[in-house]
Amino acid sequence: MKKLYMVSYILKNLFKILETNKNEFIIKLSNKNHPIFKAHFPENEILPAYIQIDIIANILEHKIKRIQKAKFLSIIKPNDKVKYCIHSNDNNSYRIIIKGLLNNKISEFTYDI
Repeated sequence: MKKLYMVSYILKNLFKILETNKNEFIIKLSNKNHPIFKAHFPENEILPAYIQIDIIANILEHKIKRIQKAKFLSIIKPNDKVKYCIHSNDNNSYRIIIKGLLNNKISEFTYDI
């Protein structure tokens, strides 16, 4: 329970869901004044990789048991809008692809709940 509280606190006001459909969420990140950005490379703020995973786990209310693989190809900066594309065949294993709004792949990871 303590970990969930910490994740919720860290993610508070970090992003806003702009659009949602069955398998996609478009979010907009907060500005560079959010504590996440202040802690991760001050003066060159980026969204930490583990927070990219925590965001979708929070949105889907998943408790991740194991991350099978993760690939981070591009950085995500404050105020960016990104699309989380969710794929699952069995509701226990999820493949998430994060894309920019120009459909460029930013990150991809697979986890089990």
